[in-house]
Amino acid sequence: MSRADGRLVAGIDSSTQSCKVVVRDGESGALVREGRSSHPQGTEVHPDAWWDALSAAVEAAGGLADVAAVSVGGQQHGMVCLDQGGQVVRPALLWNDMRSADAAGELVDEMGGGQAWADAVGVVPVASITVSKLRWFAEHEPELAARTAAVCLPHDWLTWRLAGTAGIGDLFTDRSDASGTGYWSAADEGYRPDLLERAFGRTLVVPDVLAPAGSAGTTAGGALLGAGAGDNAAAALGVGAQSGDVVVSIGTSGVVSAVAEVPARDASGAVAGFADATGRYLPLVCTLNGSRVLDAAARLLGVDHAGLSRLAMQAPPGADGLVLVPYLEGERTPNRPDATGSLHGLSLTTTTPAHLARAAVEGLLCGLADGLDALVEQGATVRRVVLVGGAARSSAIRHLAPAVLGCPVVVPAAGEYVADGASRQAAWALSGAAEPPSWPLSDSETYEAEPTPQVRARYAEVRALTARRWDYA
Repeated sequence: MSRADGRLVAGIDSSTQSCKVVVRDGESGALVREGRSSHPQGTEVHPDAWWDALSAAVEAAGGLADVAAVSVGGQQHGMVCLDQGGQVVRPALLWNDMRSADAAGELVDEMGGGQAWADAVGVVPVASITVSKLRWFAEHEPELAARTAAVCLPHDWLTWRLAGTAGIGDLFTDRSDASGTGYWSAADEGYRPDLLERAFGRTLVVPDVLAPAGSAGTTAGGALLGAGAGDNAAAALGVGAQSGDVVVSIGTSGVVSAVAEVPARDASGAVAGFADATGRYLPLVCTLNGSRVLDAAARLLGVDHAGLSRLAMQAPPGADGLVLVPYLEGERTPNRPDATGSLHGLSLTTTTPAHLARAAVEGLLCGLADGLDALVEQGATVRRVVLVGGAARSSAIRHLAPAVLGCPVVVPAAGEYVADGASRQAAWALSGAAEPPSWPLSDSETYEAEPTPQVRARYAEVRALTARRWDYA
């Protein structure tokens, strides 16, 4: 009998916008209870806010006193800096903080281009990657940087807090999150302290990297602590993704990832060569602009999300040539941190709410379709596309995704798949088994549509035609 049989496990999703906690049966995976709490907005957040949200979400979920194991899935890349005593030095710079764009370019140039970085760590620095944030920090806040003794990521810090330890030597992480730092190689399974030193000017204490089913202690209440994972790897684990599966996740960001047996090394930087949460690899394309594109369009049109979907479905494919390039927060893929969104093809015909709604949905999907193409160019096999994330609840997204992506799309029932993946990992760590537990997946729907290559062709005509972000100074 597995040690997880008949016992409860918990999974935590500490995302950009909120913290979710699910408690599941360790054997069957059945949901027992759940809770959530919001995070403050912004691109820099003091980690204490995550801890407060986690505490509130745990309380809303009925506590963890009866839980045998817990794991944390978290937003990737965020720079959490600690001093020698384990105190936070400055608010964490999140993945979507673009102030480190110039630092990223400097690091790429210093190494002679993207290929050297791709060969070294599978990741070419852009503003979102941790190594770029460290360079910015060292250059712009030298006094705070001088106090820094350790650097970790959001899920590392939360797990460390759950363990109740104050020593920075007790930090630990997993392969998936470490592979997004820019100084840990998924292919070589090791840190590159020379790249960390290049960015920051000296070495720092970094978390130990645990095996996917590893553990490094317990909570104060005695629950086993799993290694945790980056949010995208946790989501892939949550939906049971296998080799040949492409997961398209539309949350705050838009992510296209594929479970693979070999690491990616893309010199262009479009595809990040990340690791997954099972011992395999997770080549991934990330856009900065995900569900908030729909939020913005709905707000502009004065409708809710259901209303936005109804409007979008009233306009024809391609919105009669109206195109929204949705770089509302700059963009990571393509690497255009200073870009803004743009609207092309305005005419008397296209100046209707329905056309704008359609252009918003199709523009978001076209960016993700470009990501899917990039994965295929890196050798990914597309057996099926699984659509998850908050925006997967959008009727227009579900119906238009297969047309824009050019293939059928499987949409699981709405759920907290990052937290689900973390809870599955917790059950795996508790069981001591060679593979994660085989929990039944929720019901899903498959959506099919006639491909609309003309929509993507029109988008490709104008996606580079954007203005730079306005300088208010």
